[in-house]
Amino acid sequence: MKDNFQPDIEELLRKSGLRMTRQRQALATLLFDGTDKHMTAEQVHAALKKRRAEVSLATVYNTLHQFTDAGMLREVVLDSSRVYFDTNIDAHHHFYDERNGHLIDIPSHAVQISRLPKVPDGTRLDGVDVVIRVRAED
Repeated sequence: MKDNFQPDIEELLRKSGLRMTRQRQALATLLFDGTDKHMTAEQVHAALKKRRAEVSLATVYNTLHQFTDAGMLREVVLDSSRVYFDTNIDAHHHFYDERNGHLIDIPSHAVQISRLPKVPDGTRLDGVDVVIRVRAED
């Protein structure tokens, strides 16, 4: 968890090469409030509706991908139908609770990988993401 420092949204967008729009401001204000978050596009859209921000789901998706491309968010793909956007862009891994759909950060130093396969010719290793799936005991 970060230090609960609320960034200046306009400055954050400017530094990321994005201009301020009403929609970007609404999403950034929700996401970058000083606490780490893991949210799906649908969760972001629902939270914005609660705040009475009029932003379409398509715009939420587009803006989340713009934030990801700008290095402001990290995408965590669990499967073809579940993608979370993570405000913690530092190197780390995740526990994924299968029952409640929550992601929990794991510090990168807490996971050790002793051997990786050789990467295909013409490619380079760009990173390793570990998702450990857990389920509460009955």
